[in-house]
Amino acid sequence: MRHLIILALLLCPAFAAAQKLESIRLPPGFSIETWAKVDNARQMALGGTSEKGGVLYVGSRGAGKVHAVRFDAGYRAGTVTRIADGLDMPSGLAWKNGSLFVGAVNRILRYDDIDRRIDAPPAPVVVTDSLPRETHHGWKFIAFGPDGKLYVPVGAPCNICEPGEPYAAMLRMNADGTGREVFARGIRNSVGFDWSPVDGSLWFTDNGRDLLGDDVPPDELNRAPRAGMHFGYPYCHGGEIADPQYGARRKCADFEPPAQKLGPHVAGLGMRFYTGTMFPAEYRNQIFIAEHGSWNRSKKIGYRISLVRVKDGKAVAYETFASGWLQGESAWGRPADVLVLPDGSLLVADDQAGAIYRISYRAR
Repeated sequence: MRHLIILALLLCPAFAAAQKLESIRLPPGFSIETWAKVDNARQMALGGTSEKGGVLYVGSRGAGKVHAVRFDAGYRAGTVTRIADGLDMPSGLAWKNGSLFVGAVNRILRYDDIDRRIDAPPAPVVVTDSLPRETHHGWKFIAFGPDGKLYVPVGAPCNICEPGEPYAAMLRMNADGTGREVFARGIRNSVGFDWSPVDGSLWFTDNGRDLLGDDVPPDELNRAPRAGMHFGYPYCHGGEIADPQYGARRKCADFEPPAQKLGPHVAGLGMRFYTGTMFPAEYRNQIFIAEHGSWNRSKKIGYRISLVRVKDGKAVAYETFASGWLQGESAWGRPADVLVLPDGSLLVADDQAGAIYRISYRAR
């Protein structure tokens, strides 16, 4: 009987998930739990909140779905509701004035008054359908900036090429899709960005090119305090590595170097400044990055949450905050995004495990 009980536990999904979470390594005082199960969870966006709770919206890349997760006043997740499906890589989400904006490759869709209509979602309004249709680096991370504009990256439709605008760029536009312009250039594929709560500058991750070897080039964390900057792609990588095909056309000195070089092929995706008060003071205004993990390296790296420490507008340290999704050469999960809840805890989306985790802190 005892053996049957043990076998039943091992086959139980909740038990298996708990066993996997035990492998996650965090600094002292931090803990992690499975907060919600969401199919192919990618970018997260916080909807309206009140003293009674709120809503978290979650996009996907491969599943083609958008979900809403209701949570209560204690930030405990409740019902998970699918509010859209059949979309083309609806990875990126942004919430503003009661409306949810969804980035689906060439389209930005808007679901109005969504917090009150989760159980009967409205038909989406097409904000724009004139973005490039290529799916290679076509999925999006989107967000509204301090200027009220919607920022939308368009990745290069290739590993390495010279595609011309609007590719390999960060665009921004008005909430209704008008006034579209290029904010920054030379960005191969950014799938995460946020604005500094200290000086308002834009910071973003950028995935480096493939097929130059295990350790070349580094992925990047970049800082754009103003419009019009160029970050090197396809001519220069990591601020100093001339591309073997295109590097002769432009010098690395012509471009903005990374604020912080990340690990090679770690696939830094969603990133956020920590603006909560639950974590110790040394984490305030620092950057958490979801590193999705390498797919093209002889030894895998990434599959973790990294921390970039910032001082006086400059990155001063790059370290691991949470790891354990990668066990040897086998990964049971892949972090895709991070988001700070109003109580100061940190959510982590995992598109491989189909889960959202919550990291909390309690002083010992």
